[in-house]
Amino acid sequence: MISISATLQILVLYIVIYAILKGARGSRFGQALTGLGILAAILIAFSYFFHFAVLAKIVQFLLVYIAVSTVVIFQPEIRRILSTMGAFGYLEKPKYNPDGAATGEFLAEAAMRLANRRMGALIAFERGISLRGYQETGVALNADISNELLESVFTPPMPLHDGGAIVRDGRLAAAHCIFPVSNNPGLAEYGMRHRAAVGLSEETDALVVVVSEESGDVSVARDGKLYRYSGDARAAGLRRWMTKALPRTRTLPERILERIGLRGKGGWK
Repeated sequence: MISISATLQILVLYIVIYAILKGARGSRFGQALTGLGILAAILIAFSYFFHFAVLAKIVQFLLVYIAVSTVVIFQPEIRRILSTMGAFGYLEKPKYNPDGAATGEFLAEAAMRLANRRMGALIAFERGISLRGYQETGVALNADISNELLESVFTPPMPLHDGGAIVRDGRLAAAHCIFPVSNNPGLAEYGMRHRAAVGLSEETDALVVVVSEESGDVSVARDGKLYRYSGDARAAGLRRWMTKALPRTRTLPERILERIGLRGKGGWK
């Protein structure tokens, strides 16, 4: 019979492993961790069933060395997971309130306006992990977002057009910021804006939007992956990302109307 203490220990271990796997999902570290777990389970089961004591000792030593090397190789991914856990990224997200702050729908339309005018842009939307460290590399603004403000920021040769902008809680926190550049070899055909967007998404949980000045295409970087949209698919793809990653907080009257069935989550019935 399993004691209460053993049950609690198993539960705590399960929660820790689940949190690590959830934070590493979709990254190279997650894939390596999954492969390592499968390989270790196979070797341990093989040595247990066939009573290979020497193999069991070798597996134990190998797991220790592999664990240490994994921490060194995947240091950026591990740092991102710890940052997410420290920011309680699993429990809360920044609120994009409709009163005085830009909503996800408005931000999607603003980015589409830049794309239609072929104005290159790099905009990072803060979520669970703070971007204040990257904000300090640029110029602090803390301004209400408008189409005119975004166009003036990203119009060359204005002083703030080079670099990235950071949006926090529906406000333009800073511009002319320096983002880390990804070393992913699959991004060789892309420019510095796209590589910087992916680099920031590898380090944080931010949603990063890139507008190409050459083609007018819109790209979204999330969790180290780049999703590119062109033509008629730009608006729908961008709006889907924005409304999902940057949800708008409903006001009390809206929540009351939704509860009594007069208003749906997607709009008026």
